Amino acid sequence: MRRVVSLFLPFWPTDRLRRRRAVSTGAPHQGERPLEAPLVTRRQEGNRQVIAAANRAALALGLRPGMALSHAQAMLPGLEVAEADPEGDAAALGELAAWCLRWSPLTAAAPPDGLWIDASGCAHLHGGENSLLAAIVTCLERAGIAARASIADTPGAAWAIARHSTRPTAIIGPGEQRDALALLPVAALRIDAGTVAGLRRLGIDLVGQLLSMPRGPLARRFGGEVLRRLDQATGHEDEPLAPVLPPDAAQHAAVFLEPLLTATALGIAVERLAAPVCALLEAGGLGARQLDLIFERVDDAVQIVRAGTSRPSRDANHLSRLLKERLEGVEPGFGVSAMRLVVTLAEPILPIQLRSSLAQDEGQEVDLAPLVDRLASRFGEERVFRIIPRESDVPERAIQLGAPGAAAGATPWPPDLRRPVRLLNPPQPVEALSALPDHPPALFTWRRVRHRVRRADGPERIAGEWWRRTGEVAAVRDYWAVEDEDGNRFWLFRRGDGVDPATGDLSWFLHGIF
Repeated sequence: MRRVVSLFLPFWPTDRLRRRRAVSTGAPHQGERPLEAPLVTRRQEGNRQVIAAANRAALALGLRPGMALSHAQAMLPGLEVAEADPEGDAAALGELAAWCLRWSPLTAAAPPDGLWIDASGCAHLHGGENSLLAAIVTCLERAGIAARASIADTPGAAWAIARHSTRPTAIIGPGEQRDALALLPVAALRIDAGTVAGLRRLGIDLVGQLLSMPRGPLARRFGGEVLRRLDQATGHEDEPLAPVLPPDAAQHAAVFLEPLLTATALGIAVERLAAPVCALLEAGGLGARQLDLIFERVDDAVQIVRAGTSRPSRDANHLSRLLKERLEGVEPGFGVSAMRLVVTLAEPILPIQLRSSLAQDEGQEVDLAPLVDRLASRFGEERVFRIIPRESDVPERAIQLGAPGAAAGATPWPPDLRRPVRLLNPPQPVEALSALPDHPPALFTWRRVRHRVRRADGPERIAGEWWRRTGEVAAVRDYWAVEDEDGNRFWLFRRGDGVDPATGDLSWFLHGIF
């Protein structure tokens, strides 16, 4: 299901000007200033100068775009005025769209004051649609750029809601764009001002009125543009986005004489794209960390597949294999007419010495990065991790989960302490029979199964971490590694030292399985 985010930047020209000045002077951004001065930009309109854009403070004082500059200066002596730069604003908007690639592999500029982000299949990576919109708006606000965001099934509906909603973020549920558009003015359909004025002369002010009218008379009087925009906003006609690509990214494109329809043909095309891209990476001393494979269909629809690596790589076989495993989610429709492979995130990679016949196999480090990448591609990045030791004596606090390629950290694994590979979280209560204070359990019952202990090693006493909470000041655990008659090995502990009741209630728990 397609989900598109629309960003509305209501003060983009003035926010950009403020940000450029803040960067050049080292002053704080807009979000850090308690009050900003009124600021407008000017443009020439015939024989007079008019306001092209105004910031929030200027709008609050009654200044509006299109107002004569002389009138505005009479209303507010000392008004700060700057030259309008529409070309610079458009170029910076494209750069901002490229910056938004961190949230989705498909972003596009929506001049003069907006952006689109295709969040299809991406929102869950950022905690859901609410969290995604909040994160985008917050990041832009911190950069001194005021923004409002909405998400809907179509770019047109998201564009309209972002500009006419009273909330900074708005979510239109799947299939609900028709009802959401009904109460909006007809200008929300991105039609020209002349057409809007003509509709209003007929008493048509809201999109809902258009939806209930016969299509034939509308097309004859106003042309096909009104119906096209209406169909795009409601989802009856697809609206492709022109994706923004980082200008300095390693990339390669291929255009096909005959549209590709099968996964086999797409896989061959991926291999032919990966080789030149890896050559570009090698020339720059870089390795790919994130790649986007863009499919352009004959119906102008665009699909994107994203793959990532645990560490920089420029192995064409490895990268093409990662991408081909994601072709299952590609819907070619009537055929793919062009494909482009773009490295959206690259990092320096050091030269490595290839294994020679003189090298000894013993002691050589095995490169697990290709395996990690394939597992992450197949099962999800959040399901592939490594366990890193942490400074703590309490077993469940002595480990943390990290990225597969993360460094082991400063804390080494204890060489003299045996720990089970699998810890139960939380520890499971068991019924045990043992002699106090330091004897191992003779038998224990876990999940209604009785285990008679044949061998035991312990106790290993672990005290509570008193600096964390008062309940652990006197707490004690005594651990035993035990083996039952069937050869199964368990890690049990008793709360308390068996002498002082303040150290624990003498209950038993199973904490791990060897």
